[in-house]
Amino acid sequence: MKKSLLLLVALLFFAGCQTAQRNILDSDGESQVKLRAMQTRYFDTGDKKKTLQTVIATLQDLGFVIDKASYELGSVSGTKLHGYRVRMTVNTYPRGTDQMTVRANAQYNIEPISDPIIYQQFFAALEKSMFLTAHTDE
Repeated sequence: MKKSLLLLVALLFFAGCQTAQRNILDSDGESQVKLRAMQTRYFDTGDKKKTLQTVIATLQDLGFVIDKASYELGSVSGTKLHGYRVRMTVNTYPRGTDQMTVRANAQYNIEPISDPIIYQQFFAALEKSMFLTAHTDE
């Protein structure tokens, strides 16, 4: 009887774990991939310092106040206050030797922003700045 009860408890435990894992992967997996795609762009430069400087300038042009910036971490955070609070954190890291990956993560108050327009506006401004930066240094 003890063995039967122990076996039943073990089966319920493992069944619960499998259901939770499947739900986590099934329900949010696709939306997380879409969100990451919205948040990430690749730039044809291997210059991390210049990329970070351009990210900082772009955030400032968009009305953000820079809170933190770290070259070592490749991270910049800024806050925009105009009757609301938007915080954006941008991380940069190499992708091979000739490209930089730039990933932006925005929050409204404490909620993540999943609206693609916010990310499109940021990356459109960053692409213009990266183009101008690349052509003014030549």
